[in-house]
Amino acid sequence: MSEESGRRNLRMPDDDELFAVVTNMQGHGRVTLRCNDGKERMGRIPGRMRKRIWIREDDIVLCEPWDWQDEKADVTWRYEKSEADQLRREGHINV
Repeated sequence: MSEESGRRNLRMPDDDELFAVVTNMQGHGRVTLRCNDGKERMGRIPGRMRKRIWIREDDIVLCEPWDWQDEKADVTWRYEKSEADQLRREGHINV
């Protein structure tokens, strides 16, 4: 973190990833996501994240929509609250 601005370099979405907000916890590693492109998707939390990273409602995450089913997506990253605030300030998140 740079001392003068307080800005951190954050992980930004790849070509096939989107910002999303977790709107509902479904259970069994599934969440409802409101994505940056305006669509609601069923998100799946992969096993490598399930026990290590706790995801709650209103968290900002990165998701990767499935190629074969656009209404579903995999959660790939979760932002901390301070990181999400920074993304909102910089205008990256509009959901």
